[in-house]
Amino acid sequence: MSASGVLQVHCAPPALCPHIEWAVAGVLGVPVSLPWVDQPASPGALRAELEWQGQPGSSGAITSSLAGWNRLRFEVTEDASPGCDAVRYSYTPALGTFSAVVAANGDILVPEGRLRAAMALAASSHAGSDRAGSDSGRGGLGPLRDRHEPRHPALGGSLEAELSLLLGQPWDDELEPFRHAGAGAPVRWLNATG
Repeated sequence: MSASGVLQVHCAPPALCPHIEWAVAGVLGVPVSLPWVDQPASPGALRAELEWQGQPGSSGAITSSLAGWNRLRFEVTEDASPGCDAVRYSYTPALGTFSAVVAANGDILVPEGRLRAAMALAASSHAGSDRAGSDSGRGGLGPLRDRHEPRHPALGGSLEAELSLLLGQPWDDELEPFRHAGAGAPVRWLNATG
């Protein structure tokens, strides 16, 4: 069984480019040479795109091998395959990794448990704001919330903010300028065997 997808490295320092290729090659099991081009949204940085074919779950393995690298922004998608949903991973240094199940039309699918958790976080945040000056309604998270809000998804916010996080909106907002700057960039096909 095989899966296919796309790796979009939106922004990478030139010194990281060979390391990215080696990391992806290690996941896919075949040599990788990406078609690097200038990234106009970040002068001095490069971008590349790779359409890949490999084992189901390769998108998660690629993401794990690249996540955490300083100044790297990327997305990895994997199309649905028998027994596996389509997925999308997005990574930025400021936000970390976002992952979502994706429908055939490209919509993000949010599992029921995550929706219920978002509603509970939003409700607890609202209840806490009703008790002005009291940290007891905030579950003891006042200082932590003050330091990380509104980015940290586990700290609660409005329902709109929680849903925005579930849909990956902060990642889309940060990556959008890099996506548009890469329109028309070359794409390379890569098929892993085995």
